[in-house]
Amino acid sequence: MKKTKKVLNLINYNLKSLVAFEAIYKILSFTIFMPLFLNIFKLITKLTGYNYLTIENFLSFLINPVTIVLLIILLFLMMTFTFFDISTIIIILDASTQKKKITVKDATILSIKKCKNVFHLKNIFLVFLVLFLIPFLNIGVSSSLIATIKIPEFIIDYIIKNNLLFTLVIVIYFFLLSLLLKSIYSFHYYILEDNSFSKALKNSKELSKKCHIKDLITLVIVQLCIVILYFIFLVLGILLIVLLSKIFENVIIKTLSTTIIWVFIAFTFIVFLLLATPISYATISVLYYYHKDKKKEKITHINIVNSKSKEHKYFKRIMFVVSIIFIICAFFFTYGLYKGKYNLNIEMTRTLEVTAHRGASAFYPENTMSAFKGAKKLGADWIELDVQETKDQKVIVIHDTNFKRTTNVNKNTWEVNYNEVEKLDAGSFFDKKYKNEKIPLLEEVVKYAKDNNIKLNIEIKPTGHEKALEKETVDIIKKNNFQDSCVITSQVYDVLKKVKKYDKTVKTVYVMSLAYGDITSLKAADNFSIEAMSINRTLVKRVHKEGKELYAWTVNTKDSIRNMIDLNVDNIITDDISLAKEVIYSSKSSNIINEYIKVVDKLF
Repeated sequence: MKKTKKVLNLINYNLKSLVAFEAIYKILSFTIFMPLFLNIFKLITKLTGYNYLTIENFLSFLINPVTIVLLIILLFLMMTFTFFDISTIIIILDASTQKKKITVKDATILSIKKCKNVFHLKNIFLVFLVLFLIPFLNIGVSSSLIATIKIPEFIIDYIIKNNLLFTLVIVIYFFLLSLLLKSIYSFHYYILEDNSFSKALKNSKELSKKCHIKDLITLVIVQLCIVILYFIFLVLGILLIVLLSKIFENVIIKTLSTTIIWVFIAFTFIVFLLLATPISYATISVLYYYHKDKKKEKITHINIVNSKSKEHKYFKRIMFVVSIIFIICAFFFTYGLYKGKYNLNIEMTRTLEVTAHRGASAFYPENTMSAFKGAKKLGADWIELDVQETKDQKVIVIHDTNFKRTTNVNKNTWEVNYNEVEKLDAGSFFDKKYKNEKIPLLEEVVKYAKDNNIKLNIEIKPTGHEKALEKETVDIIKKNNFQDSCVITSQVYDVLKKVKKYDKTVKTVYVMSLAYGDITSLKAADNFSIEAMSINRTLVKRVHKEGKELYAWTVNTKDSIRNMIDLNVDNIITDDISLAKEVIYSSKSSNIINEYIKVVDKLF
């Protein structure tokens, strides 16, 4: 309790300066620096000759010497900007510890001087420490540039399913956590005591010795409190507004209740956004001073020299202008929420279809007739399946190039004839009740889809051993007059070129884990299927502007489905068909406000 009180006192003493600085920093982040960093990245792709980035060319782009140098510079600039935020907050908090008032201007000048020293070779690695600290110190509401970097969902799924890889990630995570706890006070030693990076790190390790677990628990509790307070404040505020609108029926407040709620949501988010980072570093500062005092180390403070012009009318005018800009930004953010431009309020403007990933693979063995029939029962619009070629040139439906995982037979698809494939059990690996489920031929699936009015997303998986897989696939589609009810997809662009060479009328889709730049210049692709985390509003608009469609894969959570609806994609590929259908249906008829109103109606 004592530490909590000290944290609050630190924040409260120079609260105006903290809030004002964070407001200015956030405005600069989202209006200037974030667009600047994105444009620098675009410039890097142009300088290296990459008009677009996909999973096929990403590695070659990444290992390009020019790319490496420029990306390191870009990353360094991003982290320096983030370090400036940390440095300024620590300086303001240190002034509070000394019971001295400090203006944003004075704190900024002192912080800039500290950031200049970072460019000395002996200190340069301190900036990269930001990479390790930020993810751990922004569990709650966060807006850091580094914290916005996310790992694509398909990579996370792959890691979770691979036990060895998952264990390795856990080990790395705890290693980084250990590193964090040892280096957590490095910034304070560097900023307050002018230590070099190596000395700051050494002193931090010594100060935090035997206190790691206690420090970690304190930080976690503070972060959880931020999250809990945010949601309590949000829910109670909205419920109060809804109640007032119901009490004062036929009055202006009832008419304006929806707008008031959106303003309140935006205001609450902004307030917690401005306080989240200062609260985290106030906690670290309290622990820093506490440990220093307990170990009887000399506490060194920043020399606060208040500028004579701190009350100067020009500075006040600048702060006034910044405040106006911030209010305008908040207004447009609120308006965007209300109009459905962000995730909180979902409105569909295009028909969104659902594709069953390898059939209803969450409930049936993947890429089997049971999975495809299950997908139809669950209401899928499309079925996604994978095809490969056997030794005798039969097109079979299977994802892996080897039969081991799904049939327990260690042979590759190109090594066996179809009469051998027919004998394999492709169901027992999923559940014994599906014993003797067969690997189907593509033609069998096409006939079923045609009879049951369901579309097919046929992904060609080249192994390098096929003889005419593209042609065989196209021939099966044409033979069954199924061109209008299917698309041929692939992660290899040359496959799509071959398909178009055989028949230009067959629709093709380029499957990409990463999509950056002008992908619409890839003429062999009629549409695009992109990993969900790589999709943004600009990309969707660009694809739609060319009259093409965009599919998102693999989308398995409510939040990701809602995000894809919000981004206006055309098709989502999912393992959970029922969830996708439910979220899409609810998005057409309700929004977050209606849900709150329903709760109030039930309670009162």
